[in-house]
Amino acid sequence: MGLFEKIFGHAPRPKGSFGGEFKLLNGYVPQFTTWSGGIYESELIRSAINARATHISKLKVEFNGSAKEGLKRRLSKGPSEYQTWTQFLYRLSTILDIHNTAFITPTFDEYGELNGVFCPVPTMCEIVQYNNKPYLRYTFQNGQRASMELSLCGIMTKFQYKSDLMGESNAALFPTMELINIQNQGIREGVKAAASYKFYAQLSNFSKAEDLAKERKRFTAENFGREAGSGGILLFPNTYTNINQVKAAPWIVDAEEMRLIKNNVYDYFGVNEDILQNKAFGDSWSAFYEGCVEWFSIMFSEVLSGMLYSPREISAGNSVVATANRLQYMANKDKLNFSVQMMDRGMMSINESREIWNLPPVEGGDVRIIRGEYYNVDQKVSGGNDNGN
Repeated sequence: MGLFEKIFGHAPRPKGSFGGEFKLLNGYVPQFTTWSGGIYESELIRSAINARATHISKLKVEFNGSAKEGLKRRLSKGPSEYQTWTQFLYRLSTILDIHNTAFITPTFDEYGELNGVFCPVPTMCEIVQYNNKPYLRYTFQNGQRASMELSLCGIMTKFQYKSDLMGESNAALFPTMELINIQNQGIREGVKAAASYKFYAQLSNFSKAEDLAKERKRFTAENFGREAGSGGILLFPNTYTNINQVKAAPWIVDAEEMRLIKNNVYDYFGVNEDILQNKAFGDSWSAFYEGCVEWFSIMFSEVLSGMLYSPREISAGNSVVATANRLQYMANKDKLNFSVQMMDRGMMSINESREIWNLPPVEGGDVRIIRGEYYNVDQKVSGGNDNGN
């Protein structure tokens, strides 16, 4: 038994053949295919995707409400027996950035009970129907197929426009990828050209082309080959005249053009150099959080809540929430000021303050304290003694 059987082996299956494609509102073909061009193979684009996925993987998945306690206990350990929540969120974010469509499919135990979630990467996904219900039909690279009722699955999208359910391709990024490829080729060829010596000279007493070729080969081998001496002196007979070095001047993208190319990638994925190089904190990281991480968190929470809970359970307060402690990314000076101000006013407990500093909770630390010189001016003082105390 392999991973395919583990994930899809116990899933409910339709008893019969599918009735064709499920019709969408705009008549757009309900089909998703992965692109083999490989934007993930570009170093700059991979760095941008990795930066987003790394911060998104830090989200804490929490379950609210009292419904499905058994499922909550299983999922509190991880989305499945094959991944942790950190691994799941990292991969889900990466898939979403590369394909602009990411599928989340439920897994079931041998009794048909939902026991986890998994994010597959099919080469093709079609929306077909059975008994007037839409199904996702996955096709994987090894040719295996699996079907799952759409209402049981979750779909996360980016750049959604034409399709009612799926995101657009990354075709808008292709011109920038071409520029990155040309830039890398120019740098590579420039380094190769700068590391080689080229000369031209007039050779006397040689009339045949074969003789010229042999002499060029001999001279190159003796002076520039591996067996050549390491003295750094070029020796040649007086049969050579008009000797000149060919100085290569390869074209390389200048700093301004390289910056523009990078900014195209940064704008597309919503990152910058500080995020990629782990320099962002405070307001800079908060801006990145609100633009990238929080958006992912909200959509993931809504999609997973819809998968695991019925509308009635959701209305009763049951939900999945992915949260992040943004205060941990403040500068130390700002952390200290925030902790002092919030604790002095009784708005934060000791353990909540310790969490900001990535410290473990302490026994009795869930209490809130307040500075002694603060008191409620509307509170009447009673029971005083003769001294006025």
